Amino acid sequence: MNKAQLVEAIADKMGGRQQAAEAVDHVLDAIVRAVVAGDRVSVTGFGSFEKVDRPARYARNPQTGERVRVKKTSVPRFRAGQGFKDLVSGSKKLPKGGEVSVKKAPKGSLTGGASATVKKAAAKKATTAKKAAAKKATPAKKATTAAAKKATPAKKATTAATKKTAAAKKASTAAKKTTTAAAKKTTTAAAKKAVKATAKKTAPAAKKATATKAPAKKTTARKTTAKKAAAKK
Repeated sequence: MNKAQLVEAIADKMGGRQQAAEAVDHVLDAIVRAVVAGDRVSVTGFGSFEKVDRPARYARNPQTGERVRVKKTSVPRFRAGQGFKDLVSGSKKLPKGGEVSVKKAPKGSLTGGASATVKKAAAKKATTAKKAAAKKATPAKKATTAAAKKATPAKKATTAATKKTAAAKKASTAAKKTTTAAAKKTTTAAAKKAVKATAKKTAPAAKKATATKAPAKKTTARKTTAKKAAAKK
């Protein structure tokens, strides 16, 4: 029986050939994918499909008898269930009509076997570990937020202090400017007063000097006139 004949055999029970073909395709695809992933597909009363690893070995070529090195590989394996074996061996008889009676599969037997349960247990452990880590991380987050809240007043105080220092610097610069201006004004006023005082002191001396020089000129003029008159005589 090939796949087409299998589809025809269950077409009446599935409601049509298309539905039967889809059902066969889905079942075979699920089995193949599970076995390739390393899972064991077990159907109680029918059998189990699993992946088996074969180590590297030596074999002989049946045509030449030559010894050949065979690489490590993996192969699928099917093991028939006890109910299937009993029907094939004849210890149990097949029913003439209806479906072959097999034992009902217990819960979890069609979900990939022991490997699937192991994976589920590992996933549960991982989720619990994540939850525990999240719980531990929440106090740390709270501590960081509290420290940040405490740091904000300190930042405000530092900014206020910087503002105050800037204002003090501005005030000191303004005071320096005023003092320099006042000093310039005082120095200019003092210089003017000193110039005036020296001018006042030097003015009488200059007048006296001019007064003393004037008679000398008159006497010289008189002497020249006297000399001229004597020469005429």
